[in-house]
Amino acid sequence: MSTLLDNLNWRYATKKFDATKKISESDLNTLKEAVRLSASSYGLQPFKVVIVENPELREKLKAEAWGQTQITDASHLFIFANDVSLDANSVDQYMKNISETRGVPVEALEGFSGMIKGQIAGLSNDAKNVWTAKQTYIALGTLLSAAAELKIDTTPMEGFSPAAFNEILGLDKLGLNAAVVATIGYRHDEDDAQHYKKVRKSQEELFITL
Repeated sequence: MSTLLDNLNWRYATKKFDATKKISESDLNTLKEAVRLSASSYGLQPFKVVIVENPELREKLKAEAWGQTQITDASHLFIFANDVSLDANSVDQYMKNISETRGVPVEALEGFSGMIKGQIAGLSNDAKNVWTAKQTYIALGTLLSAAAELKIDTTPMEGFSPAAFNEILGLDKLGLNAAVVATIGYRHDEDDAQHYKKVRKSQEELFITL
């Protein structure tokens, strides 16, 4: 049985996907659930994940992603879009979810709710959007690890035009912004990058223990 470290050593940023291979519905649901269960600040999850399967849409998106073939050849395209309209109402909806899930009165959550609202109110729009975008990267990391567990290949991508993606997908109208992208599927036999040794800093270089 593969271990976590085996899986992380196995994964790499796939350069060429096999367009003929598709992820099963079961595995796709597992990846979606892993992302849903991922950590986020306060548990607020101030983002949505747009899964693009439509070939025509993906061709348009590829043109706004430097023509990278992963966008169209991968089985699925995940777009992590941060909430640019996060406000007190968003927090109220979260408190309602907590109340219903845990069976506690909403009134009992007023202190927690007030703290989050105070933190959000103290941020400029730019700072708030940076914060919500950071949350998408936590979910992205969970997706990459979960996919490696299933021996599904991934490529996290920042090389695209968020403004163009927002326009093509209508994210602006939803109060969302494309923050980071991940293509998922199966590596092509001709992808030479799968044979490269993984290059990372040593533990001695990377970690500082105080």
